[in-house]
Amino acid sequence: QVQLVESGGGLVQPGGSLRLSCVASGSIFSINYMGWYRQAPGNARELVAASTSGGTTNYADSVKGRFTISRDNAKNMVYLQMNSLKPEDTAVYYCNGIIETMGDLYLEIWGQGTLVTVSS
Repeated sequence: QVQLVESGGGLVQPGGSLRLSCVASGSIFSINYMGWYRQAPGNARELVAASTSGGTTNYADSVKGRFTISRDNAKNMVYLQMNSLKPEDTAVYYCNGIIETMGDLYLEIWGQGTLVTVSS
């Protein structure tokens, strides 16, 4: 019943910026955790940025100072602002959440992914 849908990916030149969005829909009571992950060809999926319901954020060392995760709780949305993009940032980016449903059940949900390509 609960879904996450990412958007905002695309082709950008090195040094440019992109803003990714993720919206949660369904029988949602609260979103306790939300994170952004990425997977490049031939590599394992890795954590990029995470946000708890208490406002604590964590970032991978490779993106600290360049990426920012934020939330709009009223809209059930999470964003990833990506600045100073590098070719090494090229990957499929996935939204991940731990969501409490209206049926008092906690679910871990993954989005379908959005492709970010950093190239000149």
